[in-house]
Amino acid sequence: MCTLISKYNVAGPRYTSYPTVPYWDQDNFSLKLWKERLQKSFQETNIRSGQNNDTNEGISVYIHLPYCENMCTFCGCNKRITKNHEVEVPYIKSVIKEFVLYYKLFDTKPKIKQLHVGGGTPTFFSPEHLDRLLTGIFTIAKKTKDCELSFEGHPNNTTKEHLAALSAHGFRSVCYGVQDYNATVQKAINRIQPYHNVMRATIEARAEGYDSVGHDVIYGLPFQTQDDVIETIRKTITLQPDRIAFYSYAHVPWIKGNGQRGFKEENLPAAHQKQKQYQIGKKMLIHAGYAEIGMDHFALKTDALYIAQQKGTIHRNFMGYSPNKTEIMIGLGVSAIGDSWDGFAQNVKNIEEYQHLVNNDILPIFRGHLLTREDLIIRKHILNLMCRFETSWIDESLLFSELPDVLKKLKELENDKLIKINTNKITVTKKGRPFVRNICLPFDLRLQRKKPETQLFSMTV
Repeated sequence: MCTLISKYNVAGPRYTSYPTVPYWDQDNFSLKLWKERLQKSFQETNIRSGQNNDTNEGISVYIHLPYCENMCTFCGCNKRITKNHEVEVPYIKSVIKEFVLYYKLFDTKPKIKQLHVGGGTPTFFSPEHLDRLLTGIFTIAKKTKDCELSFEGHPNNTTKEHLAALSAHGFRSVCYGVQDYNATVQKAINRIQPYHNVMRATIEARAEGYDSVGHDVIYGLPFQTQDDVIETIRKTITLQPDRIAFYSYAHVPWIKGNGQRGFKEENLPAAHQKQKQYQIGKKMLIHAGYAEIGMDHFALKTDALYIAQQKGTIHRNFMGYSPNKTEIMIGLGVSAIGDSWDGFAQNVKNIEEYQHLVNNDILPIFRGHLLTREDLIIRKHILNLMCRFETSWIDESLLFSELPDVLKKLKELENDKLIKINTNKITVTKKGRPFVRNICLPFDLRLQRKKPETQLFSMTV
């Protein structure tokens, strides 16, 4: 395994989209074209739903709430550090107004199938203000019968009142950031968070009726040892979260600046140490009854993610893994990304600029990409690999001209027993699952054609 780690530990995307953001084609993108593609996709979605009354296709909505009271040095998200809670109401007003601007593009009231509130720290906002935000959203849109509503909670400040306010709108899924329970590691990443806070937040969520409680755990953190991972996983298992995201720490200080410079490079575990942390953590989770779901995720067999994987409906987008696929995702808030399936668009990253544009009735888009036919084919292959650990081209619509070259590049991974290549199918082996990002790389035609001159992505191991 150490030889494989040395061989395949290269910089590579996490593939929450294809093409990945650094390879978006700005020259062919415009706000006008983005609106046109979104309108067309919305109309097609409504037609499909109308033809099949059993289908509640709907749209997804992601709401980005960027404020945090403290800087966590492991975090790569877009955030604003402040203790000034006067910012809450103006920001919420802007988010609701942005959704109104999207609503005006559509010919009917949108139906939301999935809504996720992320950050930042969503529970930075008071329960009353979160209620105001969601009331504003659901005044404009309807929910499908199987709508999944979820949010990210900070165990230190998620209260019963937060849980109740969101539950009243139909939220039944919450994910808490745990990271690691070791005091030295917590100090290094500036995330002081005792076990009893996580336990309290987990118990209170279940008491409020949340049927999917998730924990995020990270390996490869500064000063983190294999024993720290074992202890964190052990404590996590005692609380029996329904879902566990077991992430590799993405060290990208060249992108995120000083936010990830709260420690020295030599304080980080080496690649082979990180892989050992992952392997022992994964073994513990599997032994405790969790099933591996896509990349980095585990779920109990009673959870909707596991059931979706078994049914083949699991999906991956900018919000992560989801039990259901929608072709449209509206991104609201600073830096949020939207998806029309054949196009991506990202909001401006500065809060003041975002609010200025929205308040002047302008969608706050600053970049995007319109997918080509080839992009759409590659996107499907990468989604298949990331969600189901296999892809095929039995359907001729998934054939593309450079497939023979891709298969040649994959041959070495097959020799290393990370994948199996059949006449018209690729299957990722159990041994190959930790290397699924590497397996996707040969399919990434835009990256293959133009290798980056500087490092753009975190290491795959």
